[in-house]
Amino acid sequence: MEALEISWIGALAGLALAIILILFRLAPTYSLILGAIVGGFIGGADFSEVIKILISGTQSVQGTVIRIIAAGVFAGVMMESGAAGTIAKVIVDKLGGTKAMLSLALATMVITAVGVFIPVAVLIVAPIALSVGHKMGYSKIALLVALSGGGKAGNIISPNPNTIAAAGGFNLDVNQVMLGGLVPALFGLAVAVLLASLIKFKGTKVTDLEAAELEKASAANLPPLSKALVAPILAIVLLMISPVGSMLGVQFLADLKIDSLFILPFAGVVGALALGKSTKILNYCSAGLDRMTPTILIIIGAGAIGGLITASTLPAEVVTLVQASGISGVFLAPIAGTLMAAATASTSTGVILATGSFSNAILNTGVAPLSAAVMTHAGATVIDHLPHGTYFHVTRNAMGMTMKDRMKVVLYESMVGITMTIVSVILFGFIL
Repeated sequence: MEALEISWIGALAGLALAIILILFRLAPTYSLILGAIVGGFIGGADFSEVIKILISGTQSVQGTVIRIIAAGVFAGVMMESGAAGTIAKVIVDKLGGTKAMLSLALATMVITAVGVFIPVAVLIVAPIALSVGHKMGYSKIALLVALSGGGKAGNIISPNPNTIAAAGGFNLDVNQVMLGGLVPALFGLAVAVLLASLIKFKGTKVTDLEAAELEKASAANLPPLSKALVAPILAIVLLMISPVGSMLGVQFLADLKIDSLFILPFAGVVGALALGKSTKILNYCSAGLDRMTPTILIIIGAGAIGGLITASTLPAEVVTLVQASGISGVFLAPIAGTLMAAATASTSTGVILATGSFSNAILNTGVAPLSAAVMTHAGATVIDHLPHGTYFHVTRNAMGMTMKDRMKVVLYESMVGITMTIVSVILFGFIL
């Protein structure tokens, strides 16, 4: 493989073709693999060399794939058992009233941060938000700004596929990337609450009919908070053992590097037992794996296109271009995350593409792996919510919004993402 060198034109053409096919609604996995194949041929490879590129690229992402499969156990327990719903309800009940926007944003942030996918987190909190909005007279636009902004903040500090991919792309532990995103996430939360509060009375309100339907559906049998918190607290404690040991100078703890591959399934199973759902563990595992499968397939495709780009002269050309332009190489990481997430309208797919395709180029500019991972990850939240992705439509349906109202939320969501990206660039690009 080392002797094979593909023209940067082929790599760029393959990436462009993959993105175009995704925009035309071809399944992302097929789009990415087809882009890798066509790009390989354009770049000068023959049939056997294209196969080597595909195999090498897909093999490089297997570590990320197996971690995401393992995380499915934890995600399945949190989503299917009602544990996430309990956490959301308690936060809103405790902080409701005048702190409604903070409570809604914080609830979505916490649920996403403990391993629930951001679309699912919004679906969980949306009924609570609509009920609060009806009582307070708040607009649906403001409510979704709070939910989506809080979800974005939680997403960059969660053990979700996007964080696992960001860590895997730069050979880091997932807990390092989670900790690195904490400060940007707090700024994102603050901006989401501020924006939602400024526009809380502007736009379409929750109707009496919608509120009545919510009352009927609110009789869900949720588990108690003490039991719902077992899985996330256990996961967070175990994930933080090594970083905390390093900070405190306790070598034994610092050396105890337990991978998320072991921690997340273990925490999920213990959480299910604590919830008294031992007979449903297999169902939770199946449900979690079903939710992870689309991301896993995308990662395989991203590995293929990443193999093409790694085998090409594109990374070297990108570094040369950055150096010639006089722009700091620091900006390549957030730009790559932003552009790839915008093209695919997905945080996880954007991170997977950005790290798989440009990680070498980013590192070659002199940026440290952790800094690169955090900035790429934050950049992927800027415009990952566009209409050609599922998140836009899932959240619109969850809030019962018109297309016009949902489009109004896009700008505010981007402001939250831009805030987190700027903070991450300042913190990891210039301070640390």
